[in-house]
Amino acid sequence: MSILRLEEWLQTPQGRYLLDWEQDGLDRLVADIFGYHAVQLGLPGLELLRANRMPRRINCGPQGRDLCCSEYELPFATGSLDLVLLPHVLEFSAHPHRVLREVERVLVPEGSVVISGLNPISLWGLRRLVARRGAEAPWSGHYRSAMRIRDWLTLLGFEIQESRFGCYAPPLRTPRWLERWRCIDRAGSRWWPVLGAGYLLHGIKRVQGMRLITPHWRGRKAVAKRLSPVAQRDGSTRNMQ
Repeated sequence: MSILRLEEWLQTPQGRYLLDWEQDGLDRLVADIFGYHAVQLGLPGLELLRANRMPRRINCGPQGRDLCCSEYELPFATGSLDLVLLPHVLEFSAHPHRVLREVERVLVPEGSVVISGLNPISLWGLRRLVARRGAEAPWSGHYRSAMRIRDWLTLLGFEIQESRFGCYAPPLRTPRWLERWRCIDRAGSRWWPVLGAGYLLHGIKRVQGMRLITPHWRGRKAVAKRLSPVAQRDGSTRNMQ
């Protein structure tokens, strides 16, 4: 499974159909995520964070444009990034759990992760099932459902902020037929939204804060007042008759 082949496929009519939808969704998602440092992991030939307004945007990965690094060992300090984008990284990674754990490590509290993926529960997922062994991208990837990714993120302490599905047309090769089927996108988003070929997930890293435990002053004062003896003139501490 090679994500480099995926980048080549994204320039085909099929890939452009998916990429146009993803880019539009990413532009809407990342435009309102603020901070100082944003990272795109993988797909170095695409500027998927173009709508984000953070002062420092980095493209990294095994063939990263700015930094070459392993997806399992990101060269960033713990709690130093505000946004990490994973464009189809999990479906072309041998160890997706390790990738998510590393992303959780480098994100600041309340930092964001945005994930794009191909949906196995779709017409494109059916196309992958009938693909021959050794098929090219994107059919060679390991499609993971949005629900499974949500579960993984939840276990790592993320809260899912938003999820989107799109691209309901069949995986046709020619632009002419793809254009004819674009009308189904509007119906799909309304009647069967979770069956789109692609999905976007936005998760926020939540960190549980400390709970301040204060002494129960009122209860102590009440007990002390109830047990206070009555002082007599002769200096004794007898109770009043």
